[in-house]
Amino acid sequence: MPVIDLRSDTVTQPTPGMREAMLAAELGDDVYGEDPTVNRLEQHLAAELGFAAALFVPTGTMSNLLGLMAHCERGDEYIVGQQAHTYKYEGGGAAVLGSIQPQPIDGEPDGSLDLGKVEAAIKQDDFHFARTRLLALENTMQGKVLPLEYLAAARDLTRRRGLALHLDGARLYNAAVKLGVPARRIAEHFDSVSVCLSKGLGAPVGSVLCGSEELIGKARRWRKMVGGGMRQAGMLAAAGLYALENQVARLADDHANAERLAAGLRELGYQVEPVQTNMVYAQVGERGAGLKAFCAERGIKLTAAPRLRMVTHMDISAEQIGQVLDTFAAFARR
Repeated sequence: MPVIDLRSDTVTQPTPGMREAMLAAELGDDVYGEDPTVNRLEQHLAAELGFAAALFVPTGTMSNLLGLMAHCERGDEYIVGQQAHTYKYEGGGAAVLGSIQPQPIDGEPDGSLDLGKVEAAIKQDDFHFARTRLLALENTMQGKVLPLEYLAAARDLTRRRGLALHLDGARLYNAAVKLGVPARRIAEHFDSVSVCLSKGLGAPVGSVLCGSEELIGKARRWRKMVGGGMRQAGMLAAAGLYALENQVARLADDHANAERLAAGLRELGYQVEPVQTNMVYAQVGERGAGLKAFCAERGIKLTAAPRLRMVTHMDISAEQIGQVLDTFAAFARR
């Protein structure tokens, strides 16, 4: 029986068409700037999102790190949400490797940061304080989509206060599909955007940082320094190109499956947060560990947490959502 893995959308396998594209990719040495497929991916995504340049890197963690380090100098500060990946889940890289001080603030239930709190957190221009240089947002944030009006307000605030604005757009295309707009409508508010190709889009490896020529030039130097230079990386870039060209619209299927899962769990009596994209959060309390083990015996992989996150993706079908709900129902009857 196929495993149903709801831990994350990072677990997807390349499709047959993607594998063919990878095998057929033209290759060169990307550190020399000579891999034609990597160059095509960078040019494609920069143009699609409205930026002058882009940089292909192995991971989203590296893409965000290079963006922060390209925007900020040692001793500078960036404002970020307490639950944001760039602050909480990426190993403290900005502080450890960039000597950039994070100024975290609590997020709001809708995934946004209160812009009044953001402005209050900006430091005075005084040598006693770190210099506030950047605001980092995340979209989607725990599956929630930041409205375009909010992004415009964030852009206006950062322009007025002399800050740069970075987007961790690991699931940028989920947000765009949910809003029904081109991804460029989201990206246009930012000075830099990190796009992950290996989550909902289904590529095996890679993220792309987009920004100005100057910013990407700095990021390229940092990429070399932190060990992110790759050689014949076109096989990986080809997977990303295939994903962008063939696997964006289908994200709506993941969103529909998440809604189906949430509705079924509510019928079973679980408290489930409103679903916007491909993430379902259910309150399971102390039952988390037992539920994880029960599901694992039946071929379903979950994390174990009182606030259980389940993520739909291209390797989860509507039929499998039904199997998951049947398993949850069986657990409840024990």
